[in-house]
Amino acid sequence: MSGTVREAKLESPTARKKLGRGKKHRRTVLTGRAHIGYRRWPGKRGEPGGQWLLRRYVGKKYRIEALGLADDVREADGDRVLNFNQAKAAADAQLNAPKGKVANYTVRAAISDYITFKRSEGQPTSDLESRATAHILPILGDRVVAELTSEEIRDWRTALAASPAQLRSRSGKLQYKPEPSDPEAVRRRRSSANRVLTMLKAALNHAFDEKKVTSRDAWGRAVKPFRGVDSARVRYLTVAEAQRLLNSSAPEFRLLVQAALETGARYSELARLEVCDFNVDVGTVTIRQSKSAKARHVVLTEQGTDFFREVTAGRRGSELIFRKRDGTRWGKSQQDRPIKEACARAKIDPPIGIHQLRHTWASLSVMGGVPLMVVAENLGHVDTKMVQKFYGHMDKNYVAKEIRSKAPRFGFVPNSKITTL
Repeated sequence: MSGTVREAKLESPTARKKLGRGKKHRRTVLTGRAHIGYRRWPGKRGEPGGQWLLRRYVGKKYRIEALGLADDVREADGDRVLNFNQAKAAADAQLNAPKGKVANYTVRAAISDYITFKRSEGQPTSDLESRATAHILPILGDRVVAELTSEEIRDWRTALAASPAQLRSRSGKLQYKPEPSDPEAVRRRRSSANRVLTMLKAALNHAFDEKKVTSRDAWGRAVKPFRGVDSARVRYLTVAEAQRLLNSSAPEFRLLVQAALETGARYSELARLEVCDFNVDVGTVTIRQSKSAKARHVVLTEQGTDFFREVTAGRRGSELIFRKRDGTRWGKSQQDRPIKEACARAKIDPPIGIHQLRHTWASLSVMGGVPLMVVAENLGHVDTKMVQKFYGHMDKNYVAKEIRSKAPRFGFVPNSKITTL
């Protein structure tokens, strides 16, 4: 009969073992347009276990929600591992959940709760707030999280990647770059869209962890970032270019540039440094508040130690090391204009931003033979993944030099009579 759903036998592990792998098998044991579902893990023969699913009609399509693991290889505990009756009870509870805060929980509320959570953990939120305000909330802010679909999130991500980038302006009015057309512009917009997507998924996952929503299938594996767009070309200065930039910088800004070159620290980290953060005895600078919310100690060269000793000499420990001409702290984006002007005077084309000084320190260190793990430690990365991504190819020069100077020789003498044609 057309439209009839063939019910699978799901009650016992023995019955479920006969079902195909990777397919969603369902049984109509619930009222309305809802079914208990089961899926065995795809993969190699003998791979154990499966998962209980709730399949229900929402809006104009069915949605699949995870209920828990099936008791195929583990004994049911009523929490993470469920037998058939427990899965049915969990599905009934999910279907009959009272309407209210959870049902009306919006993306805007999820973003707000996530920002509050990050602040409570001492993590920076300015980038999250600005990107969410510009790219997430205008389109998805009023959508109920429980009603989001994978297709809707993918369409939003694709539209974001195709839109022109915003520009900062003194007037405060929104301005935009031309629409991305050349391959590099397209790559950069897709990479930016990936970062915003990561922020959205992190906020929604936090909502799921806090039990504000009962499923994350809509934004889980079904929505993936653009692939192959994060391999940006690293822009860095040579030593000669860095010296020209220093000589061309305004006096108060020159100190900030020198500090960035000596430490590889971020602009925001340097702007917060106090005199007491410099330890002259061991030649380190302590970054107390970083992007990862973890403190680190940046090891300086002898020249770096001499520089920090000079700029901190005779000053109180609580003073900011780097200040503007009027004595105030360097604020957000206040470095953009000074470094553009310095690049113009130094004839550095294309011009760089101050973050490229961090790349300069890392790139020259790697090419000089500093191991990737050491570079990662000084930059504040938890492992070498990011350093390998951006600077790993530069490490190849060091590897080649080390092999050619230290690898074993076995006495081979080339035949002088052989000539390459």
